Amino acid sequence: MNSSSKSVPVVTIDGPGGAGKGTLCRLVAQRTGYHLLDSGSLYRLTALSALQSGVDLADVERVTSLAQALNIRFEVTDNSTSIFLAGEDVTGAVRREEVGMAASKVAAYPPVRAALLDRQRAFAKAPGLVADGRDMGTVVFPGAEVKIFLTASAEERARRRVLQLQESGDTPDMAAILADIRARDERDSNRSAAPLVPAADALILDSTDQSIEQVLSAILERIAQQTGTRKFQ
Repeated sequence: MNSSSKSVPVVTIDGPGGAGKGTLCRLVAQRTGYHLLDSGSLYRLTALSALQSGVDLADVERVTSLAQALNIRFEVTDNSTSIFLAGEDVTGAVRREEVGMAASKVAAYPPVRAALLDRQRAFAKAPGLVADGRDMGTVVFPGAEVKIFLTASAEERARRRVLQLQESGDTPDMAAILADIRARDERDSNRSAAPLVPAADALILDSTDQSIEQVLSAILERIAQQTGTRKFQ
């Protein structure tokens, strides 16, 4: 871990897609006043850049070059985070299913992960950081004060994704989305570079039958315990 991340508290929240990490990380950042890192967006931006440029996702060298040259900017508000790539608002584009699947593929490449590692660690600034990802507590911030591994059943995550897409006006195929989630879980958990696994000292939370408020309360309680601070309201 770099020196900047040692001087400020870091909360890592890892887990598979659809477990609720994005919403919870934003809420935790709001309650604590910490900065927010959505590490998954960096891989999605790399994948989107490759798709837009016509770069073959199997071309590790060219995909790595794209990761190194990303011109990205985040704008965080109380309710959302806007993402810009080369000055273009791509917040909606990076959330498309095909971009998510492509991101899972490029994230398996060690050179791509290495290219993005320092960028992620640079987010650790005072007063603290909430890092959302899949290897935040195991690779990027192994010395983090608070580590959470948030999960949920594949079926529940697929249901949530369907509802999200329906709210956007789409008519998603539940079976196809469930198959994609299972395929992504398999790939993320078995890749050689930073596989999706809980850190040994992580608190594992299953959100399948839990409300956002219940999970948020458990995370804030953990932060208060591990950092020796007051309980966040």
